[in-house]
Amino acid sequence: MTIYTGPVFEMCRQQFAAIADHLDIPEVERARILYPKRAVTVSCPIHRDDGSIAVFQGYRVQHHLTLGPTKGGTRFSKNVDIGEVAALAVWMSRKCALAGLPYGGAKGGVTVDPAALSKRELEGLSRRYMQEMIPFVGPHTDVMAPDMGTNEQVMAWFMDTYSMYQGRTFPEVVTGKPVVSGGTEGRREATGLGVAHLIGKTLDRLGVSPSGATAIVQGFGNVGSVTAENLHSRGVRVVGASDHTAAYYDPAGLNVTALMNHVAHHGSLAGFSTEVLIDPDELLLQPCDILVPAAMEQVITGQNAGSLKCRILAEAANGPTTPDADKILAERGDEIFIIPDILCNSGGVIVSYFEWVQDLQQLFWGRAEVVDRLYSILDRSFQHVADRAVRDGISNREAAMAIGVEKVRGAKQTRGLFP
Repeated sequence: MTIYTGPVFEMCRQQFAAIADHLDIPEVERARILYPKRAVTVSCPIHRDDGSIAVFQGYRVQHHLTLGPTKGGTRFSKNVDIGEVAALAVWMSRKCALAGLPYGGAKGGVTVDPAALSKRELEGLSRRYMQEMIPFVGPHTDVMAPDMGTNEQVMAWFMDTYSMYQGRTFPEVVTGKPVVSGGTEGRREATGLGVAHLIGKTLDRLGVSPSGATAIVQGFGNVGSVTAENLHSRGVRVVGASDHTAAYYDPAGLNVTALMNHVAHHGSLAGFSTEVLIDPDELLLQPCDILVPAAMEQVITGQNAGSLKCRILAEAANGPTTPDADKILAERGDEIFIIPDILCNSGGVIVSYFEWVQDLQQLFWGRAEVVDRLYSILDRSFQHVADRAVRDGISNREAAMAIGVEKVRGAKQTRGLFP
């Protein structure tokens, strides 16, 4: 499968190889479990505001359809490539299986800097991408959702484009939509709520009071900011925060409300303060109880893992910790409790599942019911991972991955091979 290359997919492959060894999966089964069922590449031409035509490369990778339709976000980023998208689809499969959702994993993306597009250009690109994907997606085939560089508005354009081609409205073809367009209460903040909830459970497990705990949040987009806000509301002191423009650290605590207001008005953390600025790489190494990488992949590496000074590593981003870093963290024993990404950030896809179910039955829940159901699934998943890690003497990440791989493998074995 030589089309799946690059550091992110190689990291995904290494993780799977280790789990497959632990589970004694025969070599003849491994390729079928690891590699995606389908990968689509498309060209997306759009009219620019200056009258020119620009062409952007788009992707959609569907990992497996064994448990149901595939599910996963679509990101607009200048760094998107097929290897990254494939790895994210594989991780989404593990995430859905761990949470007990009836989905396989998928991921999509367009190689573009969305900040360089006008709103009209962004709408044109969103609609063209969905138009190109219509033969491959649908409410019972592949359900899209937001990711980096996309949002509720983009999902509304996706849904409308698909619906126009079908001749009636299909709100269930995407999730993460505005509530007025068939979205669900609680979806926008679901991932961050889930991260904060799992951190709370971990603090309880370690016997640490939230009111005496400190946190650093790397990445202050939707997930990072909601996580910071909810940790703050639980009494945790947020001492560090960063995004792609700036990083800040103050042992006395940052004003989370002021940070969020600044981002709301200026679009980033740049210019928030000149007094507590810090190098972004150094921010990860500052002392704290809770470190939350909530931005890109591969930020915890073999170069910095040995210098982390946190008690809890809550992986709100996908794939933030490299295999080399994992080895170093394992050597540190119980110093750092890791909440692995496929558990930690699963709140988003869980509430996306709720949105899909509500759209299919046209019966909608209030926010309190959504959040209660979310926490119930997260509590169950957390306990399964913790119990498996203790039972097998493995890390939390290995336990989470093992549970996800076992479920998919078992379903494939039960269904057999057609024809």
